[in-house]
Amino acid sequence: MSTDHDLDRRPDGVDDATVRALGTLGEAVETVERARGHLYSFHQLCGTADLKIGEAVEQLREAGHDEVADELEREIVGRNVLDGRWSFQVVEEYDDGYWSAVRAAHRGAMDHLAGGVRHIHEAEMKARRITSGHPQHRSTP
Repeated sequence: MSTDHDLDRRPDGVDDATVRALGTLGEAVETVERARGHLYSFHQLCGTADLKIGEAVEQLREAGHDEVADELEREIVGRNVLDGRWSFQVVEEYDDGYWSAVRAAHRGAMDHLAGGVRHIHEAEMKARRITSGHPQHRSTP
């Protein structure tokens, strides 16, 4: 392994199995973060769709289709995407519940097992994969 101090993050006494487990937990947290991003995409897409439907309602009225416009406005515009919730409420519930709990558990595990040091597994992988002397393989900018 490289002797570069920027990549030598492993605290004394932390074994390979612990580093591997923390790396796997980190991957899981990254997946939860990706899910959160998709949830925000869902939120934005739902909002955009609602605004576009509202725009269509106005266009239908201008085209003389008041009955169809009225039904769309009554049944769809502003409708909850889930029971009692608009998409922002879904995002808030996810953030306040699962996402926050996973992040706190991850932080707790890192603090307890590795003194709070992050990305030990990745830093060690980078150190193993560096081509010595190559300008694009430096450990830091």
